[in-house]
Amino acid sequence: MSLDLYWTSMSAPCRVAALAAKASGVKFNLVNVDLMKGEQNKPAFLKMNPQHTVPTLNDAGFVVNESRTIATYLITKYAKNDALYPRDAKRRAIIDQRLYFDVGTLYTRLGKVVYPVMFGGVKKSDPEEMKKLMEALGWLEGYLNVSEYVAGSTLTVADISIATTVSTAEACGIDFSAFPRLRQWLNRMRLELDGWDELNAAGAAIFGGFYKSKAGNQ
Repeated sequence: MSLDLYWTSMSAPCRVAALAAKASGVKFNLVNVDLMKGEQNKPAFLKMNPQHTVPTLNDAGFVVNESRTIATYLITKYAKNDALYPRDAKRRAIIDQRLYFDVGTLYTRLGKVVYPVMFGGVKKSDPEEMKKLMEALGWLEGYLNVSEYVAGSTLTVADISIATTVSTAEACGIDFSAFPRLRQWLNRMRLELDGWDELNAAGAAIFGGFYKSKAGNQ
């Protein structure tokens, strides 16, 4: 069996997929795609994924992209049990909601804070976009006031996804001082998620360093 995950470590979505692969217990190969060199636009990659995005998973010829889809696929297919993505409809609905919250709200709002600085030539993050990010972090704090993990009383794929986003925000210097439960939870994720340092923290640090180098003194 050959399972290849095409990624770049700077990308938080790629790190979601990599951590989920690790959590599923499956053996996988990380294949680096240098986006700056345009490797995602080479014919072989376009044949596999015409959308030319990372992460992309090739599981012995079955190809799927989009980070959270990859994460739930890997856990559903390869994990020893359904603890990370329960089959119970109500529990899964909460987990899915948190995943959609992450990709559609939390990560999107983080991107609107950092990407104009990193790639758009803007010297300072938009204060209004920062307020919206803080609002989303406040909603996350609210989830964690209700339960120990973001989607209930046990670790799930939703924690993997959101922890990757939050650790990226932390690496960019986003202030979490108003969110004690979030800080406590993130510290626990560092200990509980297998492969955290090599599959997430290292890439988040590179991303954060790039943002800070562009931002200067905000």
